[in-house]
Amino acid sequence: MSQENLPIEHLYFTETNLEKILENLDVVRNQIHPDSLDENGDNDQVFPSVCLIGLGRCGSNIALDVASLVYEARANYMREVESQEILDGENEFRPMRWIRKHLPMEGKDGFKPVFLIEPIVLLGDLDKDIEGRIRFSNQEGRMQFLDEYKKLQIMDLSEVHAGGAGNAPILGQYLAKIILNKDATTFQNENWKQQHSYLVDSCGIKANQSRLYFYIFSAGGGTGSGMASEFGLAQQFSYLSKTFDYRSDQAQLADKRHSFVFEPIFTSGICILPNISGKGVEISEALHINAGRLLTKYISEEWNFSYNEERDDEQAPEDMMERIRPWNSMMLISNDIMRYAEEANGGDAENIDVNTMEKYANQYISQQIFNILTAQAVTTDYDKDYFRRAGIDISETIRLDANDLFMSLAGPVAVAYAESVVSEGTHQDNVDIDDLFCRSIELPHFNNDTSAIEGVSVLPIESGRYREYIKNYRKSGYDASTLNHLHFFKNCSSIVSIISLPRDYKLSFTALNRLKMHLNRLCPNTTLKRYALVIGASANLSLTTLIAKSPCLSDDFLTLMVAYMKRCFARDEYRYTDEIDSAIIQMIQDDEFDESLIDKYFTAYENPAKILDTNWYAIKPMYEKKYRELIDNSKRFVSINDIRLDINNVKNAVKYLREIYRHRISKTSVLTLND
Repeated sequence: MSQENLPIEHLYFTETNLEKILENLDVVRNQIHPDSLDENGDNDQVFPSVCLIGLGRCGSNIALDVASLVYEARANYMREVESQEILDGENEFRPMRWIRKHLPMEGKDGFKPVFLIEPIVLLGDLDKDIEGRIRFSNQEGRMQFLDEYKKLQIMDLSEVHAGGAGNAPILGQYLAKIILNKDATTFQNENWKQQHSYLVDSCGIKANQSRLYFYIFSAGGGTGSGMASEFGLAQQFSYLSKTFDYRSDQAQLADKRHSFVFEPIFTSGICILPNISGKGVEISEALHINAGRLLTKYISEEWNFSYNEERDDEQAPEDMMERIRPWNSMMLISNDIMRYAEEANGGDAENIDVNTMEKYANQYISQQIFNILTAQAVTTDYDKDYFRRAGIDISETIRLDANDLFMSLAGPVAVAYAESVVSEGTHQDNVDIDDLFCRSIELPHFNNDTSAIEGVSVLPIESGRYREYIKNYRKSGYDASTLNHLHFFKNCSSIVSIISLPRDYKLSFTALNRLKMHLNRLCPNTTLKRYALVIGASANLSLTTLIAKSPCLSDDFLTLMVAYMKRCFARDEYRYTDEIDSAIIQMIQDDEFDESLIDKYFTAYENPAKILDTNWYAIKPMYEKKYRELIDNSKRFVSINDIRLDINNVKNAVKYLREIYRHRISKTSVLTLND
């Protein structure tokens, strides 16, 4: 698909010259593998299979922390530690304690189970000083880390905009659209052209071996919430453009390393939802409206891509390109879980400070990324001597590749996590599998034995009620009927479970069956269940369960989404009443969907001015002038009005919720001719 014939809805710049893409990839490869050049200046190193993209202040901080943990894990376990007392220091940052307990210093016979997966990490922000903020922070060892972790790249986008998005996602989205619509070769910053080729132009081709992309951002802000989905759409657009490009000259490229061979990629947003409960927290806060906008936008796009039956059966590729969504799935992690964890740990949950909450959030996300990475990592992601040194039989490891996740996870996803210590010689029957499973779905709490934050990333229902449900679940001897009527579990369409084991620990067949039994009973209507068994990457027995689609029926999700609709879409007479709240619930539950109700309650377009304490009509021309100056092509101009969400987004979002609300499966019956 030529650059000139791109659908008008998506004007993203995509480099079509494969030789230029290849040259740019070589530059990136040489930056992340500087010591691998041969005497001819060639570098045959492959790209890591995973890329983390941290956007906005929150997203870039979390992605940076994940990279720091990976770096620390490698550095500390590849050298002798001078003093064990340093590791046991009480003032040590809790996530670092978790990773060090998760990956013990000494394994059997002197072998060290080292975590050696090193993802590429791209950090982007609309803050001109993002590099200074990262490079000159006072975190101990930061400078050495930045010098040595070559796989970390900073996306300096300040020539387009040198300030933030003012806590307005529509401005963050518009600025991202300018960045991604502008010809990457015209940027003064040469690095962006090369990073663009890696992230956007080359996904799915042989020369770029990265197959999993995780976008990390805060849903409540302006920059991350606005930029993330736009970056994801640009990548999906480029990828699907290649998929639907049937040019005959592609056949001539079959033997070239930069040819496009259909290789599935899996992309996921990791979305940090704001606090919506607790003293002093009001649902009308801009953070909640921003998050609601993102959720509404995403599930309406997911409906259009996966479920919309109004499209033609013989749909042209161009029509499909108009229906793309930014990611295959979006993992939801509520900031409230940090408050619950502090509460369970005996702290003052109501007065927990922002920095502590953010550190806990970073740790929880880091844990999940670690486990997802180990579940799908290919051998090229590890140090060449990793398996030999760790004494791992790779034939015993069941991994999930990008295609497994691509086919298994779609839409909103929640995470359930727990782990147990299994010391050397622990008998299989001594580990309480029932308790492990229950801890993974409880309200978030600290595991004092491992420093891990356990629990579910988004609560199915209000915390007080859910706490009672969990108590009853335990009292009943883990009777799933006490929980599986909740939509969060009843309407779950697919589950991916990742079980991570120490090298010398064998999970008994009985224990594995009990885990599967708990999942089957708790989520009775899952269409697809996938399991990964990872051996040797952890000192603990850990269980990560990814719960797909049904989280959109959780209290948190619905509350944020409807809060946004009321603030930015509702007609004046309904904006401050509870009528819309009841109407949305009724629309989801009714057997027939009366679309006229949407027209009754909502205006045709969102009104961004409702979350800005300034004159929207004065802001709009300023940003549109920036677009015209940076992209000197009137045919490619996009107005901010063009990226507003409209009433169709509201309708599609409700249709998606209705679809998930009605999710059922039919049990297979045995047929016979022998009666």
